[in-house]
Amino acid sequence: MTSEIEATRGVAVVNRFRPEDLSCPLSTTVRHVGEWWTLLILHDAFDGYTRFDQFQRNLKISSSMLTTRLKTLVDDGLLERTQYQDRPPRYEYLLTELGRSLRPVIVTLAAWGNARLATEDRTMILVDSESGEEVEPVVVDRSTGRPIDGTRYVFTAGPAATEAMRRRYEPPRTQ
Repeated sequence: MTSEIEATRGVAVVNRFRPEDLSCPLSTTVRHVGEWWTLLILHDAFDGYTRFDQFQRNLKISSSMLTTRLKTLVDDGLLERTQYQDRPPRYEYLLTELGRSLRPVIVTLAAWGNARLATEDRTMILVDSESGEEVEPVVVDRSTGRPIDGTRYVFTAGPAATEAMRRRYEPPRTQ
């Protein structure tokens, strides 16, 4: 078991990863985008921000933290660092195709948060850009169109599952 300690808002947070977490798609996704600043940077990128100073000004994030998070997002293939000025050298950070594929996830997280607020307490809402009407995103099964909420849809071990993952999803034994 490995552990990492991060300071989050002055509180030490311990992240513990079990060996089976290394092959779990949920665990690996959270390791890439589950950190507070990372989600906010991606949100800004979806809103069209591309430059270091734009992210810093909007998020009020320290230079060192922003540098670290942008480097991680570039290393993970979610953003691409491109030079837009030679003297002095300046860079912008553009969403890659992989990064853009996270938009539905970010939209769904925001909708989940909004659903727990009174309408008058929502600071942002998702609207159709053509009609201006508020929309409510839902996650559905592509082939049936049925919402994936509730107990009908469950996880099971996939073809590349480790033994630990297979044990996790084996059917309960009846006695």
